Amino acid sequence: MARYDNIFEYEKDLDGTDLRIGIVMSRFNIDVCEGLLGACTVTLLKQCVAEKDIVLATVPGALEIPLVLQKMAKSGKFDALIGLGAVIRGDTYHFELVSNEAGGGVTRVSLDTGVPIANGVLTTNTDEQALARMSEKGTDAALVAIEMVNLLKRL
Repeated sequence: MARYDNIFEYEKDLDGTDLRIGIVMSRFNIDVCEGLLGACTVTLLKQCVAEKDIVLATVPGALEIPLVLQKMAKSGKFDALIGLGAVIRGDTYHFELVSNEAGGGVTRVSLDTGVPIANGVLTTNTDEQALARMSEKGTDAALVAIEMVNLLKRL
């Protein structure tokens, strides 16, 4: 990896000590979503986020995730948020609609509120792809949330 000797660089900080994390999880495709949640929470705990500082809200599907994230972000109770869900391609255009709107909504909430939000909504072609990726995506979402909180605190 290239390093820039004469440029200050903020180092990655994955210490979750004293961070309050809110998670919004879709119940649609529940097996995949619970796999995402399991990997996410294990990682948060490994990074020293206290179990008492993790709050979970569930919603019917991926389209409902941004609204609940927005409510949580505006509450001032959380340092970072995580959206978890699984949108798996079907035979109709609905997949594109849900994927695009859910992803765009998560990004808008973060930009509008200034609260870092990790997008852990999988969009896959098949159930098998979703099951294969859920652990990695859940882990990544937890690490992204922690890293972004710590970076924004230092900026």
